[in-house]
Amino acid sequence: MRLDKFLKVSRLIKRRTVANEACDGGRVLVNGKPAKASYEVKIGDILEVAFGQRTLKVEVLAVSEHATKSEAPAMYREIV
Repeated sequence: MRLDKFLKVSRLIKRRTVANEACDGGRVLVNGKPAKASYEVKIGDILEVAFGQRTLKVEVLAVSEHATKSEAPAMYREIV
């Protein structure tokens, strides 16, 4: 699954266009490297998303095309 779609489906970012812009702006890192929106997300990848002053670091646990609001948090695990 594409990185921008994963960010939207997992509800880490609300809209796919915003996820796309975050990737283009270099605010999303995958395994420590800046990633394009077209990057294919795999289970076990470590994603870092910069939200202003705060950075969210998560590990991908599942990749699913569709997820309800209650299923979305099961797609990743937050790393402190």
